[in-house]
Amino acid sequence: MEKSNTRLFPIGEVARMFHLSVGTLRHYEKKGLLEPEYIDENTGYRYYSTRQFECLNTIRYLRVLDMPLEQIREFLKNRDTDRIQEMLQQQKEAVIRKQQEVQIIERKINNRMEQIKDALSSELDHIHITSLPPRRIAMIEANALVANSYLDLEDSIRKLEKNQKESVAFLGKVGVGISVKRLKNKIFDKYDMVFILLDPEDLYEGSVTELEEENCAVIRFRGSHKEAEIYYEKLVNYIQKNNMEISGFSKEITMIDYGMTNDTSKFVTEIQIPIQKVED
Repeated sequence: MEKSNTRLFPIGEVARMFHLSVGTLRHYEKKGLLEPEYIDENTGYRYYSTRQFECLNTIRYLRVLDMPLEQIREFLKNRDTDRIQEMLQQQKEAVIRKQQEVQIIERKINNRMEQIKDALSSELDHIHITSLPPRRIAMIEANALVANSYLDLEDSIRKLEKNQKESVAFLGKVGVGISVKRLKNKIFDKYDMVFILLDPEDLYEGSVTELEEENCAVIRFRGSHKEAEIYYEKLVNYIQKNNMEISGFSKEITMIDYGMTNDTSKFVTEIQIPIQKVED
């Protein structure tokens, strides 16, 4: 089509030439990035001229760089070499941040895969002594919490999640703990704290406790918090019989729970009780 000695291309042809959809060109028009050269008053059909192709190439280039449409629109209104350098630098910094975020997500996926693999290969109902490396936890007092199901932890989890950029679901594993006093008095049906065991890459806004390396008596069992009491009994009896004493609060973590399966027969929970040798 020719109009005023300028060759016009219908919107469908332009879309094919630039490997875009007609909808994308209409979206660019709606956002004020690229107005058609001519709109047929009778049909409403859009036509573009060759002088708009450079603008469209610029839009495509900046979109490949993942630049927001609002920024592109502002640049097209005031094109300038200083401005494009500034925009490219800003976009480079945004890309670097996204790469870092993706790397963190990849590490967290690897962490979860390793945890699930470890849980599925668990030796159940067996007590062993293991040295656990330094760890970070964010915790909140639970005030004698009874945890018959994961729903009983929800209020504490929401408090731990307050003011966080990421949800607790994205952070480390949630656990519960019993104080040294209750453990020594064999009171295992109430919890004194709820905590998040943070992964190394987790950023937590709030108070974080740095745990030193701990020697722990550890047991894993099929079930969740509701079934934990008898395993605490086994652990504490084992500690007492083997000339050891409890040196810290317990860490009880469901390794496989409702977050992974509805089949409760596949649940795996681990209890860790810090210990030290009794001096003669």
